[in-house]
Amino acid sequence: MLLAVAACGGGETEAAPSAAPGSSSAPAAATAKVGLAYDIGGRGDQSFNDSAAAGLDKAKAELGVEVNELEAANGETDAQKEERLRLLATGGFNPVIAVGFAYSAAITKVAKEFPEVKFAIVDDAAEGPNISNLVFAEEQGSFLVGVAAALKSTKNNVGFVGGVDVPLIHKFEAGFEAGAKAVKPDITVQKKYLTQPPDFSGFGDPAKGKTAAEGMFDAGADVVYQAAGGSGAGVFEAAKAAGGLAIGVDSDQAKTADPTVADVIITSMLKKVDVAVFDFIKNFTAGTVKAGVTVYDLKAGGVDYSVTGGKIDDIKTQIDEYKNKVISGEITVPTGA
Repeated sequence: MLLAVAACGGGETEAAPSAAPGSSSAPAAATAKVGLAYDIGGRGDQSFNDSAAAGLDKAKAELGVEVNELEAANGETDAQKEERLRLLATGGFNPVIAVGFAYSAAITKVAKEFPEVKFAIVDDAAEGPNISNLVFAEEQGSFLVGVAAALKSTKNNVGFVGGVDVPLIHKFEAGFEAGAKAVKPDITVQKKYLTQPPDFSGFGDPAKGKTAAEGMFDAGADVVYQAAGGSGAGVFEAAKAAGGLAIGVDSDQAKTADPTVADVIITSMLKKVDVAVFDFIKNFTAGTVKAGVTVYDLKAGGVDYSVTGGKIDDIKTQIDEYKNKVISGEITVPTGA
């Protein structure tokens, strides 16, 4: 089973605008051809994949790179993921970026077949001398929106909807619960995962998201946080119908969600995949890409929370107090591991 690897262990570096020089054996081509393989939901999911797409678009506009984007499908095998990566590598695309931990086994295998190609994977620590791992401290950003949820809850009852029951999404759950309980130790935190692996459709099934959130609102929750990719759209619908509140994930979803439900989104946990993707491509063009893990945490600006709509302006000072404590190390946020 593919497991997301938390950002820990030796060889890690903090995220920075540029990687250390001297780590690439040769300068990158003047015009890079970047291949990007999306996770389930692809461009247009208003969340995780769209954030990666934003980084790719920025690289195209600012760095002049050529791009090729390929989509994933529900229920596909590792062999299909391998073929997608091979297609990009054999097509002359270098670097190649895989979006999502589900590519871990595939990228480990394919990178060995193309040692001259630089690969990157978002959300996992696949090993290889030509693989860069772009990982995030999702638990830290989730802690902050957990604080927001507890401060906004009048029923002392909040919910968490995870797309698929995997270690990566456990980080979102653990951080959210820790943040909520830091504010109100006796708060009820309802939890629900939409699917179990190997079924990854929980990241792209709004109907499942809506049903799960409806159950939480019916059971007394008044704020629900979703880490469920495209399924999050259903959570927002449920919040709207119940007169409740919701929290988005990865992107600032008050800006990207359907306008009919955007007003229920009080904040989003920002996971800046766009920054990681752009940084990797920029480093490639500069010839400074390095293999191994780069951690995009709260201190490095890799995760945060959004304030669009002004719905948490009244509690922003309190949230930032917790934010500073996490950055300073006064608060250590659990990862769910």
